[in-house]
Amino acid sequence: MEFRVLGSLSIRDNGEELIHTAGKPRQLLALLLLNEPHRVSTSSLITELWDDTPPQRAMTTLQTHIFYLRKEFASKLGVTSGVIAHGLLQTRDGGYQINICRNSFDLTEFQRLRNRAQMLLHSGDTLDASRVLSEALGLWRGPALMDVEHGRLLRAAVAELDESRLDTLTLFFGTQLELDRHREILSDLARLVVRHPHHERLHARYMLALYRSGYRAQALKVFDELRRNMLDELGMAPSASIARLRQAIQVADTAAVNGVCV
Repeated sequence: MEFRVLGSLSIRDNGEELIHTAGKPRQLLALLLLNEPHRVSTSSLITELWDDTPPQRAMTTLQTHIFYLRKEFASKLGVTSGVIAHGLLQTRDGGYQINICRNSFDLTEFQRLRNRAQMLLHSGDTLDASRVLSEALGLWRGPALMDVEHGRLLRAAVAELDESRLDTLTLFFGTQLELDRHREILSDLARLVVRHPHHERLHARYMLALYRSGYRAQALKVFDELRRNMLDELGMAPSASIARLRQAIQVADTAAVNGVCV
């Protein structure tokens, strides 16, 4: 089976979608998947589904959602609900747990590839690291769990995933700069700095890519925009590191530009 959360929620077996449920059962399934291979307590599941105002029969309703999911899995896989309860969707010590075993899970694969890329970077293998980071980013099909309603716990988990994706993108652009592929990443960076107006590392990489591509004036404008956004919206100035990059670009000191860690 294939389990996917990096985009819309999808669980497939031999290319066939297994779960078509919407609403709270889908929300419940999403939280279980993000916590795999650990169990999620019933109290956490109730908090996710109803926040601080659970219905009077919240536990019974939660159990009904679990029963429905097991029944849907069983129907699509041609087994009994009991088989699903003992294997795929288990009851565990006051909670529930998804048991993926050795099936494909895009989140696990993304984390594995990201860790592999970081090891390659530490060993100085920028070319392979860039390839692995590209493969990791290719697993994303849109915002995480884009078709699932988010309660308090899912919002926090998805925000963490989005930050991990952005950090991976930033690492990838860093490898592209080291490989002198600055022109190839200009348009992607231009879009990202608009979407993330306070992200210094993205702005620094964009400034460096612009400078190396012969757009020194534009690189300085990128810094000015970052500074204005940070002062107006956060009440703080950019870090000393990116300020040094801006100064080096202003005086066209290429050695100093390349020496600033971005």
